Amino acid sequence: MKTLKVHSMCSPRTGNPIANQFEIYTKKGVYFQSYSTIIAFKPNEGKLKLDNDYWDYSRTTSKYRNEFTNMNTQETKKAIKDKEIILTNLN
Repeated sequence: MKTLKVHSMCSPRTGNPIANQFEIYTKKGVYFQSYSTIIAFKPNEGKLKLDNDYWDYSRTTSKYRNEFTNMNTQETKKAIKDKEIILTNLN
């Protein structure tokens, strides 16, 4: 696999690419980027990481973060509280 591969997220309803929402595939795992900001990182091994400043930035960011993580905002907040998700600086 190449070092880096970027895909636009696609709408589950229409299958069309979603503007400004990206999944970035690396050897270490997959990042979710909204506009120019990294929101989340799913490592190949270890816990999901969310950016401590931007993980809950806007409704749009939350909508696509939920799609990326397969969790809603309430589940995400609980996982952060239970230390199942790590908040860190991804930017």
